[in-house]
Amino acid sequence: MNSFNERIAHAVKLLKASHNVTAFTGAGVSTESGISDFRSPGGVWDRYRIVTYQEFISSHDARVNYWRMKSDLFHEMKDAKPNKAHRALAQLEKMGKLHCLITQNIDGLHQDAGNSRVIELHGTNRKAVCLHCGKVWTIEDIHVRLETSGFEPLCDECNGFVKPATVSFGQAMPEEEMVKAYACASQCDLFFMVGSSLQVEPAASIPGEAKKAGATLIYINRTGTPSDHLAEVLFRENAGEVLSAIVEGLKQQ
Repeated sequence: MNSFNERIAHAVKLLKASHNVTAFTGAGVSTESGISDFRSPGGVWDRYRIVTYQEFISSHDARVNYWRMKSDLFHEMKDAKPNKAHRALAQLEKMGKLHCLITQNIDGLHQDAGNSRVIELHGTNRKAVCLHCGKVWTIEDIHVRLETSGFEPLCDECNGFVKPATVSFGQAMPEEEMVKAYACASQCDLFFMVGSSLQVEPAASIPGEAKKAGATLIYINRTGTPSDHLAEVLFRENAGEVLSAIVEGLKQQ
């Protein structure tokens, strides 16, 4: 592996020569903001049992367990601020280099940092929705109800089940967002993959789509992924450190 500075220089050169850049981000982007990831030791899946969409629909106990988990994580997400990685990606968009940002994250920190072209594959934790009639609330409004009336909020319009506007295991991926994400991947000439283990389908296949369409790939992730061999440049350092260095290098060109 080349030195950090050599890899940064290579990435800057690729970015400077590119005309259509897509970024794909996972939970590793937000850990530097204090938000737990899922698969690492001590992460969300270590601390809580996964409640599938089917369980949520069919079981009162599952809904209560799910909302208890969401309540515990609420303040973690509510108090989080964009970190250096989020701000660097926002700068790349402002500089006219980043045309599309696809994220598996549900925390909204990319938008807080200033990115406007964000495709949220797994939805957003900032809203809740009635699964029956579609009524929408802010997540803050629902958490007030959790604290006052228990851990199974029901719709005040139709008595339907209320769930965060996120995609759970067993729930269909949002079709419109998936179409947009694959279009971005297939049209770009440079693809950044940042902070994802690439183990959850169908999102994990998106970098491969970019590669098949001829894009050059840059991977920034603390641990290995099943498709590391696709990357032209590979970083194991923190996303904030890498992306900040890339942006500074681009400014100096």
